[in-house]
Amino acid sequence: MLSRLSGQRRIWQATSLMMAIMAMFVASVPNSGWAYQEDAATETAPDSTENTTEEASTDSETPATAPRETMLSWMIRSSGYFGAVLLLISFIMVAVIMMNLLQVRRDNLLPEEFVIAFEEKLTAKDYQGAYEIARSDESLIARVLAAGLGRLNRGYEEAIEGMQEVGEEESMMMEHRLSYLALIGSIAPMIGLMGTVWGMIQSFREISTAATAPKPKDLADGISTALFTTLEGLVVAIPAIIAYGLLRNRVSRLLLEVGRVSEGLMARFSAVGKAGNEKA
Repeated sequence: MLSRLSGQRRIWQATSLMMAIMAMFVASVPNSGWAYQEDAATETAPDSTENTTEEASTDSETPATAPRETMLSWMIRSSGYFGAVLLLISFIMVAVIMMNLLQVRRDNLLPEEFVIAFEEKLTAKDYQGAYEIARSDESLIARVLAAGLGRLNRGYEEAIEGMQEVGEEESMMMEHRLSYLALIGSIAPMIGLMGTVWGMIQSFREISTAATAPKPKDLADGISTALFTTLEGLVVAIPAIIAYGLLRNRVSRLLLEVGRVSEGLMARFSAVGKAGNEKA
C-alpha cells in the first residue's frame, strides 16, 4: 500500500511539473510577430494650393504612431474571461493526459518480470510462494491473481469469479479517469460557443446604440471575441477527444491481455485440482 501511494505521489509530482513547464512556456511567448493596424481614412484636398500648405503643416505636426498590438495581447484581450476559463481547462486536460499516460503502461498493468517469476513458482509447485509474490506486487495482474488465489480454497469457479470482480473494478476506475477527457472534449466547445454568442451580442449592441453607422473597427472587438473563443474551444477539445480515443483503446487492449494471461496462469490450478480429484 505504501509503495502504491508513493507511486501515485510520483505521478502527481510529474504532472505538476508538466503543468508548471506549460505555464512557463505560455508566459514566455514572444511579444513580437503578428500585429494588426487600423486603417486610416484619407481625404482629398480641394485644390493644389491648399495641398502644399497642408503638407507643410502636417510635416511639422505629424502625431507619433501608436504602438502596434501584438497577436498574443490581442487574443488575450479579446478572449476575456472565456479565454481564462479555457486556459485553465487546457491545463487540467494536460494533467489528466499525463496522469493516464503514466498509469496506463504495461509495466504497471502487466509487468513481464512478475509473470516470469510467477510461472517459475508454479513450475516448482511452490503455490504459497506464488501467492506471496502476487500479494507483494502492485501491478494489475498481480492483484487479479491474488484475488483468485485467495478464493481458490472455495473452488476454481470461485477463484475465477474473484479475478473477474477485481478486473471489472480496475476497468471501471480506468474508465472513470478517462471520462474526464471526454467531459473536457464536450465542455470546451460549449464554452467557446458561449463566447461566440457573447461577442456577437456585443457587436449588435454597438450597431443598435450607435447614433450613426458604426465603423468596422467599432465592431471588431465583438467579432474578435466570437472568433477567438471559438478557436480556443476547438483547440482544447480536439486534443482531448483524440487523447480519450487513443487511451481508451490502449486500456481495452491491456485489460484484455491481462485477462488472457491471468486466466492462463490460473488454468494450472484447475489442472492440479482435477489431478487431485482423480487420485482421490
